[in-house]
Formats: sequence, structure tokens, C-alpha cells
Amino acid sequence: MHGDATDTTARTAGSLTYLSGFGNEHSSEAVPGALPHGRNSPQRAPLGLYAEQLSGSAFTEPRAHNRRSWLYRIRPSAAHPPFVRVGNGGLRSAPFTESVPDPNRLRWDPLPEPAPGTDFLAGLWTLGGNGDATQRTGMAVHLYHADSPMRERVFSDADGELLIVPERGGLLVHTEFGRLAAHPGEVLLIPRGVRFRVDPTGTPGEDGPAGARGYVCENYGRPFQLPDLGPIGANGLASARDFRAPVAAYEDVERPVEVVSKFCGNLWSARYDHSPLDVVAWHGNHLPYVYDLRSFNVLGSISYDHPDPSIFTVLTSPSDTPGLAGVDFVVFAPRWLVGEDTFRPPYFHRNVMSEYMGLIEGAYDAKSAGKGGFVPGGGSLHNMMSAHGPDRDTFERASAAELRPQKVDDGLAFMFETRWPVTATAQAAGAGHLQPRYDDVWQGLQRHFPHA
Repeated sequence: MHGDATDTTARTAGSLTYLSGFGNEHSSEAVPGALPHGRNSPQRAPLGLYAEQLSGSAFTEPRAHNRRSWLYRIRPSAAHPPFVRVGNGGLRSAPFTESVPDPNRLRWDPLPEPAPGTDFLAGLWTLGGNGDATQRTGMAVHLYHADSPMRERVFSDADGELLIVPERGGLLVHTEFGRLAAHPGEVLLIPRGVRFRVDPTGTPGEDGPAGARGYVCENYGRPFQLPDLGPIGANGLASARDFRAPVAAYEDVERPVEVVSKFCGNLWSARYDHSPLDVVAWHGNHLPYVYDLRSFNVLGSISYDHPDPSIFTVLTSPSDTPGLAGVDFVVFAPRWLVGEDTFRPPYFHRNVMSEYMGLIEGAYDAKSAGKGGFVPGGGSLHNMMSAHGPDRDTFERASAAELRPQKVDDGLAFMFETRWPVTATAQAAGAGHLQPRYDDVWQGLQRHFPHA
């Protein structure tokens, strides 16, 4: 991306203001008087705008779960030509049938650098997933790499909401609700059906090569929500007020814009004669957010033992079984370890849930970094009941460590944890950046039991 354009994008990203609060009934208008009062759909909406409801849930879902927003826009969304199928590129959707679920532990290095001119949509690359997008169940793990903005191109996902986790380079995201910016260490949540485009803000020498790279969780199921806290009480983990929502900002563009929709696993394109990001005012609770993972209030043991990683849940998508998530988003943020007579890294484990882990920066305290190890931009997949845990070097170091209070602040890792096995796509199973000898990290764990 051209240097001047990158600088302008970065300045715009740094100057944004936001509304505060997750799940709130927010309202915003870019032009005073654009929001109607006392009703949602008056006979004539203010300023000659069109009133339109965007529903992220069924009309009759309980109030606590109901997601909808009213948009007041220059043209209604219905004013568009037919959509036609276009190529999916590296994007895949559930059901994932081109491969079989693999019980082996898998780990990938970061995606290679994108071809010049790759935007966010073209740079999406699916690693795997589960469920069925047409049945609104399950999830998918995508990676992205991009070095160019989505010029005159807008994207929306009818199959699910998108949780975007930048790892390298910032993003300026233009949505129907306004603009948001996220940098590594922050996450973006784009609800189902919301139209948006992405401009990378990274520059060479600041975040490595120009452009952006990161991870995406596509959640086909119930929308992400804050987890219940149970015995923790009323406070802790991710605070609702730390989630930032955009203020209204619209585009009044009268020129061709490509609108790409992901629908039942495939991409469809239509050529509009205007930008669909033309919402002048809105109110509701079906809207995008950005959240700084360093704001997460980490809770943990102050006596002994390592708590289950569920204590690090930022967002959860519930299933029809209480306590069983379709997908959880978990963060391993900076924290103190003080447990007495305790093996402090994550313990050896076999789990009914399946775990995809990524690394945003630094190192993860249960895995060795460096070449051939677990590095930022890479990821590991441990499917259900696959035995995993600290590698040999970490085990030996932690078993012999002096147990003083220890601050873990040199890394930021996360996990997409899901109730069903994750089937890797054929492109992921055969990728050149799939590490060929991941199992070796557990070799050499010696027998210490004294009896033959």
C-alpha cells in the first residue's frame, strides 16, 4: 500500500471515538436529527432517509438474547442488482468434507507473505472447522494476510459472526455502523450480516513487512456473549464497559462498489452503483465491537494448582447444553503465578473439547519459541482427546524452578475452544508451513518412576 495512503489510514484509525459497553442498547447519529424519536419506522424517516431493521436473531427470541438494530440510511439495502457466484479463493466453510478429522496434534508456522495487492477478503485462508454453516452450528478457523485496502469492495458474512484477531499490523474497519480500529493485542467482533471493508494500517519497519496478518474465528452458532461468572461474583474477566462500539459515520458514494456476500459457504458478488456503508444513524444492540485483550481481568489461584483455562474466557457462544460452548474465545494475558507446590505451566491434558491456539506476540509459557517452535502468527490444533501439554523443555524447567512469585508478561496467546473436532482443510493439511515433526516436542520425557 502506498506510504501516504497508509499514513492517512493510520491517522484516521488513531483519531476515532467510540461508545462504551457490550450488549448495550446504543444509538448514534452522524447528522443531528437523523434518528427518529418515539418510533422506529415513521411514515417519513428524518432527512429523507430509509428506515431498515437488521436482525441478528429471530424476532421471538428471549429479550436477553435478542439482537437487532435499526438503521437509517441513504438507500435501502434492497436496492441492489442480482448477486452472482464468484470464486472462493482460500475460503472454505462447514461442513468440512474434503478431509477426515485427524487425531494427531498439528502445528503451523505463520502464513507466507501475501502476493502484492492482496486485500483482507482475498487474503482469507481457511485452516478448518466443524458443524454446518447452513444449520447455524459450529465454527471455522481462518487466517488472513493482506497488504492492500479493500478498494471499492465491501464484504458481509451471512453464515456467521467474525472475531478478528490481529497479530501483525493494525486494521481500520469501515462498517455500516461506523469505523473501528484494532491493533495486535485487540480483537474485532463483526456481527452476522454486517457489511464492512478493511484497510491495513501497518507500515514497513513498524510491524515487520507492510500490511497485516492475523486470525479469524467464524462463529456459525449463537452470537458471542460475555460468560456467566458464577461463584466469581459480579466482576472479573472481560468487563462490558471495556468493549468499544463505533459512532455513526457514513459514506455518500455515487460510483460502482463491489459487494461480496458469504452465503451458505460460497462467495456471491453484486456491483452496486453506491456504497452500502451509507447509514447516517442507527440504534440497537446488533453491532460491532473492538476490545483490548490487555484489559482482561485475569483471575487465578493464589494458593495451589493451576486453574482450568476456562477461567480465561473472554467471550462464549453457548450451545443447547448448559455449560458446553459451541466455541469459546480464551486469552492467556499477562498475569502473576504464585501457586505453592504447584507445576505452574498448563498441565498435561486430554480434553473433550478441541483447541486451536494462536500466538499474538512473545512466547507462550507452555511451549518453546524460536525456529520450528510456537511463534507469533503460527497456530496449533489439538483435537478432542488428543494428549497435549508442556513440551519437554518447559516441563524440565518448570519442575526444577524455584517457586517465587512470577510475572508472565512476555507473551499474548489465545485459544478458540470448540465442542466438536476441527477438521483441517485439504489446503491446511498439505500446507508448506505445516510443521512436519510437531510430536517431537514431547519426545525425551524420561521415566522417573523408580520401580521396574
